[in-house]
Amino acid sequence: MTPRDIRLTLIGKPGCHLCDDAREVVQAVMTEVEASDAAPTLHLDERSILDDEALAEQYAEEIPVLLIDGEVHNYWRIDPVRLKTALLAG
Repeated sequence: MTPRDIRLTLIGKPGCHLCDDAREVVQAVMTEVEASDAAPTLHLDERSILDDEALAEQYAEEIPVLLIDGEVHNYWRIDPVRLKTALLAG
C-alpha cells in the first residue's frame, strides 16, 4: 500500500501573528508526521486573502484557516495533536 498524498492549504495574510503561529505549528507537525512509518506525502500551499478576493470574502474573519484536501480543518489556532491525528488517520 502506498502512502496517500495530502494537500494542506494555510490561508492567512502577511503581518498576522496568528498566521505566523499557525505556520510554525503546521510545519512542525508535518516534520513529525513525515518521519513516521508509512507517512502520507504532505504538500503545503500558503494563500493570502490579500491576493484572492474570494478567499478574503470567505475567510477574512477566520484567518488563519487550515484546509486539508480542500476541507476546513481548523481556524484561528491550530491544535498540533488534532492536526497530527488527522494527517495520520487515513
